[in-house]
Parts: sequence; C-alpha cells; structure tokens
Amino acid sequence: MGTPKKTPPKFRTEAEERAFWESHDSSDYLDWSQAKPVRLPHLKPSTTAISLRLPISLLERIKIEANKRDMPYQSLIKAWLAEDINQLRS
Repeated sequence: MGTPKKTPPKFRTEAEERAFWESHDSSDYLDWSQAKPVRLPHLKPSTTAISLRLPISLLERIKIEANKRDMPYQSLIKAWLAEDINQLRS
C-alpha cells in the first residue's frame, strides 16, 4: 500500500487529459490497491452521428427486419454492427 509518487497535472481540456493518460502509466499517479468498484447505472456512452450511404434495396430490407422486431431501423443496424464486431473479437 504505497503512496502515489507523482501528482497528475491540471488539464485545460478533456482532449489534453486523454492524450496525457494515453502516454503515461496511471500507477505512477494512483494507488490502485485502494481502488473500490463503482457502479454508474445512468451513465450513457458518448455517441456521434455518422453518414452512411446504403443501397435503397438494402435499407428497405433492413427496415422490414426492424419492423418485424418492432424497433427503429437505426437501432437494428447498431445491434447488428455491435454483434459482428463482438464476433470478430472472439
């Protein structure tokens, strides 16, 4: 149970902080043996809008599948993408 060796710098922006932690080892600044689990049930992931061009016939088929599942077609596309990425990582 050691004490942190360094004090993290003050950051002006989130991007500056992100860049710092991407290039520094947090164990030099934090005593992880004192860490406790935390639950953040209302935390929502950040999102960004993208433009995706699809053939009309493909989009229509996706909309039909989404309608069968009683869900927005955009949600179905996101679910399918997430599922495919998870399979690729396995």
